[in-house]
Amino acid sequence: MKDIVRGWRHIQQRYNLIGSKCSQCGNVFFPSRVLCPECRRKGKIEDFKFCGEGKIHTFSVIHTPTDEFKTLAPYVVAIIELDEGAHLTSQIVDCDPKTVEIGDEVEMVFRKIKAEGDDGVISYGYKFKLKN
Repeated sequence: MKDIVRGWRHIQQRYNLIGSKCSQCGNVFFPSRVLCPECRRKGKIEDFKFCGEGKIHTFSVIHTPTDEFKTLAPYVVAIIELDEGAHLTSQIVDCDPKTVEIGDEVEMVFRKIKAEGDDGVISYGYKFKLKN
C-alpha cells in the first residue's frame, strides 16, 4: 500500500517529466528539488516541464536482473542527459541492446513499470526509446 501512495505522490514527475528550475541561476533538476545547491536560499525554485528528449550519457545492459524483471532480460538501463541539461536514469525500450551506443538520441515514452500481483494496481511511467 505504501508504494501505491508514493506512486500517487510522484504522479507529476512520472507522467509529465516535471522537475524544477532555479529562476536565479537557471539550473534545472530532475527529480524536483526544493533548494538550489548553487544559490541556496537566494534561489527561487519553480516547476519545470522537460521536453522528454535527450541523449544517452552512459548505459549498462542487464543480463541477470532481479526476479521482478526476469522476463525483460536482457535490457538496457541508461543515464539520459535531457536536452535541458538534467540527468536521469531510465530503461531504454523497443530496441536490440546490441545496437545502443553512447550519444544515441532518445525520446520519452509512456510504459508499464510494474504490476502489484496478478490482480493488483498497474503502475505506469516514463521510459525512453531510441529516436528514429
